[in-house]
Amino acid sequence: MLSYLKGRLVIKTLVIVAHPKIDNSTTEQFFYQGAQLVQANWHHLETLAKINIEHEQQLLLQAQRIIFQFPLYWYQAPASLSQWQTKVLSNQFLNNSLRDKELGIVVTTGLPAKAFQAGGQVGYSLGQLMTPFQALARQAQMQFLPIFPVYQFYYLSEIEQLQLFMDYQRYLSQDFPDSLKNRSQWYLHYLQEQQNRKNATQDLIIQTFTQMTDELNSAQATLDLIKQDEDDTFE
Repeated sequence: MLSYLKGRLVIKTLVIVAHPKIDNSTTEQFFYQGAQLVQANWHHLETLAKINIEHEQQLLLQAQRIIFQFPLYWYQAPASLSQWQTKVLSNQFLNNSLRDKELGIVVTTGLPAKAFQAGGQVGYSLGQLMTPFQALARQAQMQFLPIFPVYQFYYLSEIEQLQLFMDYQRYLSQDFPDSLKNRSQWYLHYLQEQQNRKNATQDLIIQTFTQMTDELNSAQATLDLIKQDEDDTFE
């Protein structure tokens, strides 16, 4: 859910990441950059030396949109997410504290999309495999968002990865449903926000690009002069 304060985006999204080998995951590093751009709170469970129940519950209370993000391990989430749920999500907390919040699932898999269709290798859709999370949302009276699946990230083309990058950011911060109106508003405010947050690195890129353009223009002018001299020689 997005809100706006003095023209700036205020992101209230908590991304709870369960991944035991995240340093070796290109996909998660890719998503981490996207989460930073929309100011989502990235919370990696495997970095927790001990689960502080009160602190974890406060993180949930402060967020409007809660995302469980993980790779599919034997048709379910990694053990760290299950352990976290067992300790943090008591029945009393679920039944009284998370009502009207949003719950989303970002799940990555090394299998293609066709594997999760009828007659495919798995034979069950990701939606069916994620049913326990839907039940969790229902108990807590949360809005369950459409699942955000990522199939075989390493096979995606550069253009497909760029599209995924934007879609992921929208999933974390755009109002639902994913209507044309909500999508247009998101892109407008996103671009305004990025312009406001333009940093030194972006300035360096612009400066370098400008310098390269000037050098190319100079080189083109030189080539034009050489071509003109050659034309004059053969006249």
